[in-house]
Amino acid sequence: MLIQNLLLYQDKYFIRVNDENDPLFYFFDYDVRTEAKNMQFQHFHTFYELCIMMCPNTKHLLEGNPYDLEPFDIIAIPPNVLHRSQYPPGAPCKRLIIQFSLPKHVNGLSNEYEQLLGTFHREVPIFRFGADLQKRIFSKLNDIFLLAQKTDPMRDLIIHLKFTEFLTLLFLNQRHNQYVNKSEMSSMEKKIYSVTSYIHAHYTEELSLGALAQNFYISSCYLSHQFKDITGFTLTDYIQMTRVRNIQSLLINTQIPITEAALSCGFASFSQFNRVFRKHIGMSPSQYRKQHHILNAELLP
Repeated sequence: MLIQNLLLYQDKYFIRVNDENDPLFYFFDYDVRTEAKNMQFQHFHTFYELCIMMCPNTKHLLEGNPYDLEPFDIIAIPPNVLHRSQYPPGAPCKRLIIQFSLPKHVNGLSNEYEQLLGTFHREVPIFRFGADLQKRIFSKLNDIFLLAQKTDPMRDLIIHLKFTEFLTLLFLNQRHNQYVNKSEMSSMEKKIYSVTSYIHAHYTEELSLGALAQNFYISSCYLSHQFKDITGFTLTDYIQMTRVRNIQSLLINTQIPITEAALSCGFASFSQFNRVFRKHIGMSPSQYRKQHHILNAELLP
């Protein structure tokens, strides 16, 4: 099915090349989501991700900042960045999620690969293009959709080549990006999301309700009430979850000692961190690290 003459789509269709811990990995997921499936808190991946929504009125949060989306905007999310999609009430929303990893060291091409992936590290990594350019860029994804259904010994290589063409077009046409965030929020919503953005940027520092209230010129009581109403979290829980999510990334991606990770992410003591981590994740930090190392080892050839 061709959606709005742009993007081929088939419900619950997926394409996989290798596993997520392999140097080269692709997972294309064509599916629908509803408001009921909105994630409670922002999450992260150890790989790159592209989100393409095909319905109006969706939002995406990146490190606490909300962005309004139009159909077929491309959200480019680098590894270990906290993010969350927010789907509107009503009919299910079609979307395409592409998760992938590229080899870090390719003789003679490492610089080019680094530049391609640099598009994911823009200040606002969301892309919106004019109709003609949009069709050119999405044609590469449509090629992958069609080629993946064929029995071809070169299938995985062709998917890789076509996706590299897609990333190249994205990189070469960054200057034509028309995305402007026109998020329609009340002044209080803007203030609260300014607070969430500040938390994501300063979670390693000491943060308190009183200090944040003073910094954003709002009473502590009113900030506490409005923060819960707008985000669904108490301010304390939001700060703790932001810290915990960043520590999860450290536990998966580094060998840093757990105590050092806790202190580097803003926790005042290890006992406090251990209690908070168990509360939000349901296991100890050492169990979490061990579990993910076992999972990673099982994926190795």
